[in-house]
Amino acid sequence: MKRTRVTPYPGARRRPALLGAAVVLLAVTSSSVAVADDGPGPFGVTVQAAANARTARVGALFHGDAASKGGGGHFCTASVVHSAGHDLLITAAHCLDGGRAMSFAPGYRDGTAPYGFWDVRRVFLPDGWKNGRAEDSDIAFAVLGERDGKKAEDAVGGANAFAAHRATGATAVTVTGYPGSADTAITCTDKPTAQSRTQQRVACPDFAGGTSGSPWVNGDGAVVGVIGGHEQGGKTDDISYSAVFGTEAADLYREAGLAG
Repeated sequence: MKRTRVTPYPGARRRPALLGAAVVLLAVTSSSVAVADDGPGPFGVTVQAAANARTARVGALFHGDAASKGGGGHFCTASVVHSAGHDLLITAAHCLDGGRAMSFAPGYRDGTAPYGFWDVRRVFLPDGWKNGRAEDSDIAFAVLGERDGKKAEDAVGGANAFAAHRATGATAVTVTGYPGSADTAITCTDKPTAQSRTQQRVACPDFAGGTSGSPWVNGDGAVVGVIGGHEQGGKTDDISYSAVFGTEAADLYREAGLAG
């Protein structure tokens, strides 16, 4: 499962991160590497994420409230999705079911939080996860508290859309997340393929423990998956999974969005 150096719950495990010199800003010139026409960069290559409007919407989840300023360490990834309340996160259910205080740092980079830390105020888990940790229900939403009178979506300058009932692989997806051993996000674009009718997979290297909850953003700028699902995201760093978002995910999004 995609876990981190800081174990959020008893029994959690993590794969050793394979980052180091392997994840660098790459200039790929090989003609054998296809260039994504609906996502940044070549397919299947993981690089350090640039600081821009898109990556500001993605952040690290930390143990402890905002006042701790990340002192509890980051353990999963989440991202801002649009809602009426401008305060909604999407991540994996297995990141949020521990009942502990958590905070979110959007755009976290080089160990600093340019938009500050935001308290996770309320968590929404699907029934399929609450009643049996079903891998097809490994998606969750969280409502954030305000910070200095602002909502998170406004503070970071926008949010991704949420989309359910999308065909796997209809477009490439860009996956962005925070390995537990890194304090800056990594990103990769590839076309997902079907693992099963209810699970999808993407081949992006070096997505180690800590990247659970990383958004899969399609060519329309909508989140169509998060690292989680099968094997809680995958037992290796190079293949990641997501549940296919269907009716349960869409209903949960509506419920969480109305609560903000």
